[in-house]
Amino acid sequence: MFLSVFDVFKVGVGPSSSHTMGPMTAAADFLDLLRGSVAAARAAAVRVTLHGSLAFTGKGHATDRAVALGLLGWRPADLDVDEAERQLEALRKTRRLAPAGLQALTFDPESDIVFDFGPPLPGHANGMIFEARDAAGGVALSQTCYSIGGGFVVTGEQRERPQEIEAARRPTRPFPFANAAEMLRMARDSGLSVAEMKKANECTARSEREVERGLATIWSAMDACIERGLARDGELPGGLGVRRRAKRIRDQLEHERGSNAVQPHVVSDWLSVYALAVNEENAAGGRVVTAPTNGAAGVVPAVLRYYLDHCVGATRDRIPDFLLTAAAIGGLIKHNASISGAEAGCQGEVGSAAAMAAAGLCAVLGGSPAQVENAAEIALEHHLGMTCDPVAGLVQVPCIERNGIGAMKAVAAASLALRGDGSHFMPLDNCIAAMRQTGEEMSAKFKETSLGGLAVNLPEC
Repeated sequence: MFLSVFDVFKVGVGPSSSHTMGPMTAAADFLDLLRGSVAAARAAAVRVTLHGSLAFTGKGHATDRAVALGLLGWRPADLDVDEAERQLEALRKTRRLAPAGLQALTFDPESDIVFDFGPPLPGHANGMIFEARDAAGGVALSQTCYSIGGGFVVTGEQRERPQEIEAARRPTRPFPFANAAEMLRMARDSGLSVAEMKKANECTARSEREVERGLATIWSAMDACIERGLARDGELPGGLGVRRRAKRIRDQLEHERGSNAVQPHVVSDWLSVYALAVNEENAAGGRVVTAPTNGAAGVVPAVLRYYLDHCVGATRDRIPDFLLTAAAIGGLIKHNASISGAEAGCQGEVGSAAAMAAAGLCAVLGGSPAQVENAAEIALEHHLGMTCDPVAGLVQVPCIERNGIGAMKAVAAASLALRGDGSHFMPLDNCIAAMRQTGEEMSAKFKETSLGGLAVNLPEC
């Protein structure tokens, strides 16, 4: 099992990695498939059907907009928001796509994106079917795709034969750990840290300099997102009337600096406000980094910024170690359970992010691999059972605050692990298995469909 740090942390756009970034990527991939198909000559129109959670909360997550952008040729990492909006407006008027390398295709975003509220497709809760149709309305080419969380997309074929397809493209890695027990054993045998093993694995596909540059780019994007969120005010889109709070809270904290009235827990307020800033940007459709998803994008950057701004002895030289360690834990969780809110609930999103951040912080504060594994387990354990219940399908309530609380749990978990020697009762692997089992048995109405939990329990006054 190997999941690159650059797959765990991907620059993209809000509000959702699974409902925005994934469908956008899938739509662009479908055009690529059509270009290489004999069906291209017959294709006259495109139709997209959204199933499961993509249908139930697609409007709130702007899934229809994302699909249209993907069919216009955009991908999340290089989206130019202003130009994309201009193209969307033109598409609404003309109802025509003009993809490079293909003849013009009829596509009306209002009628050719279908929200199917029936049973989900069998492969995943986030399923979609793309169809290129001929002039008579017949299907010239069809592809089923699944957005499996964190911006990852797999086709129906890949979903049915994941191990076979993965084995065919798997290079040899020096530390091929597929679970935490193997990770700890390899660390003991090699004398290396989790970050050092992860970096060695990364360097089989990229040069060391490329890895270092890539990590610097990731942190730059994360930190820039924090700064944008701290600088902006106003109401978030979507109709709930939720106002941004990060700037106001940051201004209060700055005003209170040096005051005798400052409470000792003020550092937690700083930690929380970093997370709020990121997730307010995400809710507004801004540029964010999956960590491991958009809905949980604030936890890892908040804890890393907390380390840099508030921890004694912190140095920017340790940023790569933090990110590599966090990505190693995120890869284990994705491989052995899920990071998808539609599949596992919010335990798979904010819970995974908290485990990653706790591991990263523990590592840069001098924790051993055993303590790192312990920190991740503590953070994940205390998110088990958390549902994904966004009000109105928007990544705002309770998602924004959950990132702040998740960041606090991550710091507490790292601190608790550092007070021990790494030995503990519940292994991380068992905790991940418990999360997977909990997600499998959780009712679908609590897994990003907005049919249960807070999503249907709004105050009437």
